[in-house]
Amino acid sequence: MKRRQLLGGAGLLLGASSLANAEAAVAGTAAASATTAGAAPPVPPGDWEALRDLFPLTRDYVQLATFLLASHPKPVSDAIEAHRRAFDENPADYWHAHFETIEGKICKAAAQYMGGSGHNIALTDSTTQGLAMVYSGLALAPGDEILHSVHDHYSTDMSIEYRAQRTGASVRKIALYDDPAAFNTADCVERITRAITDKTRVVAVTWVHSVTGVKLPIRAIADALEEVNAKRGEDRRIIFCVDGVHGFGIEDQDISQLGCDFFIAGTHKWMFGPRGTGVIWGSDWAWQQSRPVIPSFSATYETWMGLAPEGTAPMGEHMSPGGFHAFEHRWSLPKAFELHLQLGKSQVQSRIHHLNTLTKEGLASMPKVKLYTPMSSELSSGLVCFDVEGIHADTVVKRLHEKGIIMSSTPYREVYSRFAPSLLNSEADIEKALAAVRSLTA
Repeated sequence: MKRRQLLGGAGLLLGASSLANAEAAVAGTAAASATTAGAAPPVPPGDWEALRDLFPLTRDYVQLATFLLASHPKPVSDAIEAHRRAFDENPADYWHAHFETIEGKICKAAAQYMGGSGHNIALTDSTTQGLAMVYSGLALAPGDEILHSVHDHYSTDMSIEYRAQRTGASVRKIALYDDPAAFNTADCVERITRAITDKTRVVAVTWVHSVTGVKLPIRAIADALEEVNAKRGEDRRIIFCVDGVHGFGIEDQDISQLGCDFFIAGTHKWMFGPRGTGVIWGSDWAWQQSRPVIPSFSATYETWMGLAPEGTAPMGEHMSPGGFHAFEHRWSLPKAFELHLQLGKSQVQSRIHHLNTLTKEGLASMPKVKLYTPMSSELSSGLVCFDVEGIHADTVVKRLHEKGIIMSSTPYREVYSRFAPSLLNSEADIEKALAAVRSLTA
């Protein structure tokens, strides 16, 4: 018996005949929505100004902090508006016509961009929620250890700490480098492997550190952990978790081949996705090491009502938190993946690295500026962190804002000035920002 039939027969929300009529009516709305959502013209390859025109983002400032929270490009905002209008006009019918299948379609769209299969992907509202879901669900016990770094965001810190408190596991933090500008892959991998003990059950890292701009060599770390795991029993294998948000939407990477067990990222930053959306990718083995924290609507309901045997729903679906979300945002997420695939993953990576290299070279040439982010694109991504001699980072942010440039400072114990050149910037933007920094040192 299908769930929709059960609901109709029981008269919980809609009668069977009215539901059938509703689906027919909604079909027209969905078709109209698809037409509206596809109204933006394709962006020609490499035409970054045409891409910029898709965004309502004000041009009154040079925008060098768009990684914090995305402005919605036209394909995404059109899709949001189409779903919003349909929900406002007839919320029960519209939800019933889509909720059983649409999240699977979203996960499939995500997999087309990320790599792998949609059944490995869970949908969340943010990186923070994804981190909390993963760490809260891991099967840990007293005596187990979680190893992570001093460079992680507090969302990782606290999610791990909360899990340790509930399970009796211990937490240990290590530095992966002393001088970020001199970051070295071999040294980083050696520090991690040297810190592992027989108690280590989880290794947690951040792909791109928002405090320094360092990009970790995830594949090299994964290979080293695989050597450790080869000497362990299946029940003691190390679970490798990655906060990937500040590489996601930049790096031309198949996430399923990156080497980690879990990859967590928000999609409302570099991906230009709807605000309040995120993803978790987990390998088949990794999902077996975790348990759901918040019941999903579809997967949990199927088994709870006896409509499907336990374990038949996609693994990622079990981890996707249920409840009523801002559906017009979540359901519009495929448009962001489609836009990035249209732009080309390799072209996106090249463009962002190009602008970041210009930024780093310019800052490095200034005698009163200290650059913290590695110069190499192999060891950095879309964030550039620096200090101006004698001026606090927050003051640098304020003074550049007065000159028409929006940037940020790092919200950590180490407070640095930070640029984030993105696809929405031009070479002229970078030169204007560099000139403004030079004026501070004159």
